[in-house]
Amino acid sequence: MSEDQKFWQRKTLGEMTKTEWESLCDGCGRCCLHKLRDEDTEELSFTNVACRLLDVTTGRCTDYANRRRKIPDCVHLTPAKLAEVDWLPPSCAYRLLGEGKELYDWHPLISGRAESVAEAGIAVNGRALSERDAGPLEHHIVDWPGQMPKRRPRQGGRQHP
Repeated sequence: MSEDQKFWQRKTLGEMTKTEWESLCDGCGRCCLHKLRDEDTEELSFTNVACRLLDVTTGRCTDYANRRRKIPDCVHLTPAKLAEVDWLPPSCAYRLLGEGKELYDWHPLISGRAESVAEAGIAVNGRALSERDAGPLEHHIVDWPGQMPKRRPRQGGRQHP
């Protein structure tokens, strides 16, 4: 393996340090959106309603360190749990690497800029609302969290799918 490969290219998810693992999160906020699962069909539906801890303007958790204490069903994603989770967005680095795929050029580990996620149309910023303001989740079913955005040019970089 080449010495110049980045940690995510030379390590498995299970071999990563906690810091490396955490840095894979691009901060898009899509995993913090509520999802609904049909009890009969097991079909998954995404909503544009965010966990109450997610700042829908910045797409960041307002209390990341204490999120699981405040939100008991907040998932603590680990390499082992990754196999059980079927709702990560297709743009998620954990999902991509778990499927043997590469990170997109807008990912902060590639671009060097956290803003590149919002610029690429991946982040929930401006597209989600807080659960405090939502009402019934069934009224907020949307497709975009489970899809890659349409191609749009990025300044100084390649396009994403």
